[in-house]
Amino acid sequence: MLSEHLQQQCQSPDSISSGLAISPDRSPGDISKEMYDSHNLVDVEAKMPKERGIASGTDLELVRKCGNFGDTKPSELFLRTFGDVLLTLEKDRVAGAVSPSLIGTTGVVPFAVIGPLHDVVRHMSNLIVRAEKEVLLATNYWMASDATRLITDALLELSKRAGARGQKIPVKIMYDRGNVKQVFDNHQPVGQSEYTGKSIKIPPPEEIPNIDLSVVNFHRPMLGTFHAKFMIVDRQIAITQSNNIQDNDNVEMMAQLEGPIVDSLWETFLLSWHNSIQPLNCINERAADKPAPTFLQESFKDLLTPEGIFKLPDVKQYDSSLPEHMPGDPQYDVDVAGEINRMHSMLSPKTADETRPECIARHLNIPTKLSLAATAPAIDPPQHFFPFIPIPPHAPVPIALVSRKPHGTPLHNSLHVPQNAAFLSVIAHARHSIFIQTPDLNASPLYEALLSALRRGIDVTYYVCLGYNDAGELLPGQNGTNEMFANSLYSALRTDATGDQAAQDAAVERLTIHYYVAADQVRPIHNKFKQRSCHIKLLIADSHLAIQGSGNQDTQSWWQSQEVNVMIDSAVVCKAWREGIERNQNTRQYGMASRRDGCWYDSEGKLAEGSLGTDPGKFAWAKGIVGAVNRARGAGGF
Repeated sequence: MLSEHLQQQCQSPDSISSGLAISPDRSPGDISKEMYDSHNLVDVEAKMPKERGIASGTDLELVRKCGNFGDTKPSELFLRTFGDVLLTLEKDRVAGAVSPSLIGTTGVVPFAVIGPLHDVVRHMSNLIVRAEKEVLLATNYWMASDATRLITDALLELSKRAGARGQKIPVKIMYDRGNVKQVFDNHQPVGQSEYTGKSIKIPPPEEIPNIDLSVVNFHRPMLGTFHAKFMIVDRQIAITQSNNIQDNDNVEMMAQLEGPIVDSLWETFLLSWHNSIQPLNCINERAADKPAPTFLQESFKDLLTPEGIFKLPDVKQYDSSLPEHMPGDPQYDVDVAGEINRMHSMLSPKTADETRPECIARHLNIPTKLSLAATAPAIDPPQHFFPFIPIPPHAPVPIALVSRKPHGTPLHNSLHVPQNAAFLSVIAHARHSIFIQTPDLNASPLYEALLSALRRGIDVTYYVCLGYNDAGELLPGQNGTNEMFANSLYSALRTDATGDQAAQDAAVERLTIHYYVAADQVRPIHNKFKQRSCHIKLLIADSHLAIQGSGNQDTQSWWQSQEVNVMIDSAVVCKAWREGIERNQNTRQYGMASRRDGCWYDSEGKLAEGSLGTDPGKFAWAKGIVGAVNRARGAGGF
């Protein structure tokens, strides 16, 4: 049961954002401390309760009133999960890196990207150049590369456009590059000499005279990584994403959000920044007070059939001669429809005999400059690989921010936080099915949660990346590789204490594990080769509730890192996302693991090249140390 005081704070119009609007020269951290006796640098030390407290219909009605859900009708699954999320705030009101009054809200999701990292950053760059007031960008890792060049090209263009309008646009960038000074001050301002240096390569002030730039390096030692990845433009459009800003071989996911949820994410940026954040141009301009912009565009509506089906390339005519939007040669579009038209052009055959898989391979090779050939067969009709996903217009839907603050102490005592409560509650209360895609799945609380779901008749399907961070996952306390965890699940299902063989076999059949296979390939490629990997973080339950953002299903994300995720209650959005997942990879067709041991085998019964199988060997701890060093250097995946 929720305390009366927490209910009052959830229903209050007051928030850290409103406090900042009254006193703009104060720091968000000070305002948070005054209002809630906590802020983003106060550790949450709380274990998961043995029993959940939200059960009755009366309780669920109280839960609904604790969110600003308007005329929407949250599902029972959403409310039960949201109730469990709210219980985490009893000990720390800002455990979710946002005020209690902004954690439950509404919004729309007009657009998503599921594709190679550069495609996400292409859309980010277009949003940046269209900015009219301010840009707030948060990422885990920023490394000078073609990916960052897409962003810095956009900053140069934004400065030109702002100058033509007689404006100066605040741009705030926050990332995590470990620095010994963070032992004394977790937020290190990044000076011009550093951010213009070879590792970062952000333009100097003289090249962007109409941008007021601030850069902060945030890390909470020892292990409190700032792993959040999101951006807010003009306090009107927000994106939550899986990617860092550095070149790699990952397929990633981004969701564009509009409406009141943008105010929640805007405040999360303030709380994460912690210190004084002036100047800001949108301090008194709430997204909740304005219509969501994308669904108002006629060009966007034309992307979909009257039934709301995306007009893919074989249906909609498009210009196949548009120049590609590339680092150093940017090509900006006025709206999402223009970006989609340009993407059609990028994915069109460049020669008369280029097959669809070859087009896809060419596109996936761009971020890494590889020349990996396609192995997937050309089929008729051709594969509909297309990273840009417009979502049918819909009324506002219930959304909750289910995030977590960073926890620096290297102890597993920061579990009862909004993100983890949401993951476990969705799994506990799902009635039909659970789908997960994540680079790693090995967080120990998931073990019993998934086994319990399978034993009560829930179909569980999850996609992971073969070998993702295998070395790092072999460190003590990290719970092993994806193959080891998968094997432990199947083994446990076969040794159920009831001894009911039929029930055991049925539970095994309900668990389906796949290893990521790229859209141009016919087999998983181990992450150590850095050729085709997947970094998406998504959970969908019962085809209508989704959690998407930066949180992995591994030990680091569950106990240590700051994460930002949204929980969305919409069958329309979930359908579009799941279709995009399947359309833009071959995982379902070619990546299924053996139910015998959770590993992937080829047609000859051989493990994939590089696979450690279920036994990494007696020196696994040494491999783990190497993995940890690579992570610290930015060479590993996050």
